[in-house]
Amino acid sequence: MKAVIALGANIGNPQENLDLAIALLREATDVKKVSTYYSTAPVGGPEQPDYLNAVCLIDSELPAMDLLSLLHGIEKSLGRERLVHWGPRTIDLDLIQYGGLLSKADELQLPHPRAHERRFVLQPWFEIEPDAILLTHGPIKELLEQLPA
Repeated sequence: MKAVIALGANIGNPQENLDLAIALLREATDVKKVSTYYSTAPVGGPEQPDYLNAVCLIDSELPAMDLLSLLHGIEKSLGRERLVHWGPRTIDLDLIQYGGLLSKADELQLPHPRAHERRFVLQPWFEIEPDAILLTHGPIKELLEQLPA
């Protein structure tokens, strides 16, 4: 099943952290496409450095919660600490969409509840899948056009 994963990092060596996270994803799943890296200003949270963001498309047969656990395991292995909500991080891996699954569970909301309003998710996703549709929100091309520049 196709999964859309957003990656971000802004402390340590963000490019190296994204490279390592993608390498670990390649070991555990079938990575189909990876966007280029985008430098973006942080959204919300405390004052912090800019982020390096990317999106990758993978193919996996894991149950959704197992895929989420895999993402959290990669974060932990790369030194992710959850100290401040929306704070700086060595790596962040967000499951944006997984096949046609819809979930409102506290531990896993699909599609990601804020993906439609985040240029740092939609822009790299659009680069590698311009015809993509974010479930419950519509074509990402249209969502991008509605966001402030």
